Amino acid sequence: MATAPVIDPPRPQPRPELAPEQQGMLDKVLVAVFTGVPFLALFAMVPVAWGHWLSWTDVILAASFYLVSALGITVGYHRYFTHGSFKANRPLKIGMALAGSLAIEGPVITWVADHRRHHKHSDKEMDPHSPWRFGNDWKALTKGLLWAHYGWLFDANRTNKERFAKDLLDDKDIHRIHNWFGGMVLVSLLLPAVLGGLITWSWAGAFTAFFWASLVRVTLVHHVTWSINSICHTFGSEDFQVRDKSRNVWWLAIPSLGESWHNLHHSDPTCARHGVLRGQVDISARVIWMFEKAGWARDVRWPNAERLAAKRTKRAA
Repeated sequence: MATAPVIDPPRPQPRPELAPEQQGMLDKVLVAVFTGVPFLALFAMVPVAWGHWLSWTDVILAASFYLVSALGITVGYHRYFTHGSFKANRPLKIGMALAGSLAIEGPVITWVADHRRHHKHSDKEMDPHSPWRFGNDWKALTKGLLWAHYGWLFDANRTNKERFAKDLLDDKDIHRIHNWFGGMVLVSLLLPAVLGGLITWSWAGAFTAFFWASLVRVTLVHHVTWSINSICHTFGSEDFQVRDKSRNVWWLAIPSLGESWHNLHHSDPTCARHGVLRGQVDISARVIWMFEKAGWARDVRWPNAERLAAKRTKRAA
């Protein structure tokens, strides 16, 4: 009696969206250190401030570094490098890449590749940080929110930069800044302390500036940015038609510098302004407007009234 041939099970096919190499243990440890240690500073904020270890120098330095690094993400990494919402001259391009690096959210090409992959597969299987990853019930969504906000940073799978950011890999300026990321992390953490020490001419001034303008500032930028991945894909209003769960969250508009008008962004990703409706403050768009007026930016993709009207939801219209 003839035996049936043994058929090997199908082998998993490589996914072009993912890089062949995976994130190693050292990378995960570094992510934990540079995201976890600044977060611990939040627990010490009240006692430190209560103990009079907060001066106007600290406030000004923290606010200044917050604006520079956060705008480096929102205007630079996001609207310019990822989506090409405008064109920039070379000094502005380099400045935005350096400013975004100060946020310590990863090298510019890695960040852009991840975000382009997010838009291609938004709230679907290959989305690197969808809160709907594990399902729709409250337990799955709770787990998904934690994943979208922070857990995805430890995913062993890496986005294929050749597929999603070939243009930046070919840009010598940006490739060089990408490779300098480790040095930019040190600048971001140590420069506030140096400035605080020089301004106050004291070690105490250096220490408090490091605490407020380095640690606290970095973790605030991190969690505001990650809230766009988690909160703005779960809660909020839908004013424009999208194929995913992106929503507008008004109370995040100021700290996120306009990024939380996320529903319009996913409806029209290359638009330079995300807050397009009355009362929707978009600080990042205003900065792009100033760059345009200064002659540093051109070909800005400002909102088009007809296109916006076509994308409005029936409920919002």
